[in-house]
Amino acid sequence: MAGAFAPRVTVGLPVYNSEEFLASSLDSLLAQTYRNFVLVISDNASTDATADICLRYSRIDPRVRYFRNDINIGNPRNFNRVFALTQTPFLKWSTADDFWAPTFLERAMEVMESQPNVALCYPQAVLVDASGGNPQDYDDVLHLVQDDAVSRFIQLLETIKLAHQHLGVIRTSMLRRTHLLGLHIGSDINLLAELTLYGKFVEIPERLFFRRFHKDSGSWKRGDREHEARRYHASTRQRIRFATWRAHFRNFAAVSTSPLDVGSKARLYNYLLKRAVTDRHHLISDLRHEIAG
Repeated sequence: MAGAFAPRVTVGLPVYNSEEFLASSLDSLLAQTYRNFVLVISDNASTDATADICLRYSRIDPRVRYFRNDINIGNPRNFNRVFALTQTPFLKWSTADDFWAPTFLERAMEVMESQPNVALCYPQAVLVDASGGNPQDYDDVLHLVQDDAVSRFIQLLETIKLAHQHLGVIRTSMLRRTHLLGLHIGSDINLLAELTLYGKFVEIPERLFFRRFHKDSGSWKRGDREHEARRYHASTRQRIRFATWRAHFRNFAAVSTSPLDVGSKARLYNYLLKRAVTDRHHLISDLRHEIAG
């Protein structure tokens, strides 16, 4: 039976001290109507009951595969670690506090299997509170199906607000060509922009993703270094230096290594230079902060 099972999707779940909401997230993933997937969990050296919960689910469902890091390597590295463990044509990153409607994977895979030029398929979202209540519809406006990669790249950077679209289904052959997630806050936006250079983004016109906001979620206190250090960076470091500069440089690097022709790259370099000039106050503030120590 094991030899006959050839999953098409890896559901990758990086976790860290996630005992409060983890079971709810796992239940929603394992209840997907599309069944041809493995669920790979990478535990970032949790110190609560996370490991026990994951191991219990791995005993119940053979699709669940549990891995544990010896030390906390930080949130972005743990996401990248999940990708390193992925051997399927498609990856769906997930989180331990959000949850999904049961038809999401089925709907997304209909798109991904039929449209090889699509890099990412994600659903419309609903924002909920810690209890899963107080639902608020959220519009991403990132249905990027233009044939021109330059237009897709610019539209994403100009319109993105909350970055969670990378939790949709991604074509791994395209993701493998990117720089993946960087260590700075907001590197998920860099990755999403880079992915637009390789393929289209399709938004499923159904609200199948429920993003939970609570006091320990990564987006709860943007700019609070203590909160970011606890939820985002590795346990041995408090922050990443020159974060604003890194975000800008990452976009330039994405264009440089992309398959775009010279003319298209020139258009994007020009756009990114203007974007950096517009953001000069943040860049200068970042530089002053580093000089001040």
